[in-house]
Amino acid sequence: MYGTVVSTEQLTPEMVRVVLGGEGLADLTPVAHTDAYVNCFFLPPTAGYAPPFTDDETRALPAEERPRPRRFSVRHWDAEQRRLTIDFVVHGDVGHAGRWATHAQPGDRLQLRGPAGGYTPHDDAEAYLLVGDESALPAIAASAEAVPPGRPVVVVAEVAGPEGEVALGSPGELQVHWVHRADHPGDPTHLLADAVRALPRPAGVLSAFVHGEAESVRAVRRHLLEERWVDTAHLSASPYWRRGHTDEEWRSVKATWTREMAADVPTDRAS
Repeated sequence: MYGTVVSTEQLTPEMVRVVLGGEGLADLTPVAHTDAYVNCFFLPPTAGYAPPFTDDETRALPAEERPRPRRFSVRHWDAEQRRLTIDFVVHGDVGHAGRWATHAQPGDRLQLRGPAGGYTPHDDAEAYLLVGDESALPAIAASAEAVPPGRPVVVVAEVAGPEGEVALGSPGELQVHWVHRADHPGDPTHLLADAVRALPRPAGVLSAFVHGEAESVRAVRRHLLEERWVDTAHLSASPYWRRGHTDEEWRSVKATWTREMAADVPTDRAS
């Protein structure tokens, strides 16, 4: 499956929105999860091929010529127009995905696989807490838009500075707390956890979504469970990336690291 670039938009200095369409998305079957994601396959500069391609066609290629898989959240799927919107975090020409999104032009193609996902705001929750950095903003935005009308929903989002803020909306009673890294020189690992600790404890059953940088997610998760803000059945906490690691380095240790995070808080203290 592949998408053809319809349009691009620079949302913030570090985020580019790419809208994909075309006949290559004919077989896309959406999922109900608000953290839906697709696996994208980015080609190295030396690639002598273009989407669509098959795994068999690329498997025999030298490693430096194979596509680089990266996972990105679906910001929006327009079933009527068959348009797929993905918001990419970019850092100039750094990284395969960011480089592609920065230079994407209408007509360019991007190979995809998916979508899949795991979180939907729980219907039985009385309040919602959505926490993360730029990498989680698309899923946070989609989740905020999907909560039941009138219920409290609090977003705590970490970005570089005011220029990194994006518009968020919700049918719920939305409160947004932006955390700016520029205001806190040094290690940003605990910025999100500190911001969450400063909030009043939500009343009633809480549904929490905590995604983004690995150590930041771990710190927020530990607080929510140790303080019994949320039970594990209503918590989605997952690291998308880890500071100081390339994507390949992080993927090689992610499974072990995630198991260690899950053991941080004993089950009898998390429910």
